[in-house]
Amino acid sequence: MLDVRRLRLLRDLAQRGTIAAVAAAHTYTPSAVSQQLAALEREAGVALLARTGRRVTLTPAGQVLAAHAEEVLAALERATAALAATRGGLSGPLRIGAFPAAMRTLLPAALVALGRDHPALELTVQELDPALVPQKLRDGTLDVALVHDYDLVPIEPDPALETAPLLDETIFIAATGPRSLAGCRDEPWILATPGTLCHTMTVRACEAAGFVPRVRHHADDFATVLTFAAAGQGVALVPELATTTVPAGVVLTPLATRRRTRLACRAGAGRHPAIAAFAAALRPRV
Repeated sequence: MLDVRRLRLLRDLAQRGTIAAVAAAHTYTPSAVSQQLAALEREAGVALLARTGRRVTLTPAGQVLAAHAEEVLAALERATAALAATRGGLSGPLRIGAFPAAMRTLLPAALVALGRDHPALELTVQELDPALVPQKLRDGTLDVALVHDYDLVPIEPDPALETAPLLDETIFIAATGPRSLAGCRDEPWILATPGTLCHTMTVRACEAAGFVPRVRHHADDFATVLTFAAAGQGVALVPELATTTVPAGVVLTPLATRRRTRLACRAGAGRHPAIAAFAAALRPRV
């Protein structure tokens, strides 16, 4: 019989690439992870790892087993959700992740509704960039999260996660007057931190319009971005959720590109009563 905890480590090695990264995610030592994977190899009766010097990769058999591990873990999530549905009332922790604009606009009313309807739920929220969500869900740091991607920066499906559509948003040019994207070629730009989805989206939108943005400022908080745009410090692309309060002097010009917000959880967990209640509390707000 294959040990589920060891299967999870193998799955995480396939995702993270190194034993050190798997160890850090589980607060194990690398030696402990190696020992558990060696035990899994003995259980499987076939080599799962290929070692070249200090580098470890999955053998073809290891890749097959890692793919099946996703199915096993999803089945366990479905079983956990089914058991939770047999209990009366919702209780226990629900760990939620969300990006900053959703924290300000979508979550407050939803948290109030959840607290009122399910007072035994222990709600905790963490603000983070959507790029960090998949690992947080996989390692159990989060139970459910709001994520987004853009037409210009689509996210590849992750077999460890399931998502449900929540909201489609318009993207706007924020400037001191009406602008076309091509007309912003010579403008200074306000961009998010490199490596974030928002930064990549802006760069790709500008490149599609035939230029590379000339960056003057970096800011991740859209309220700051809009304040800088109002002060004539540059132009920026901002999503609809960020435009609930627009400073005087900022003109928003809509673009054809869209941002899509989704609800994400571990594969198999979507029917867990607490996650379903969270989704239901959110939908009237979008």
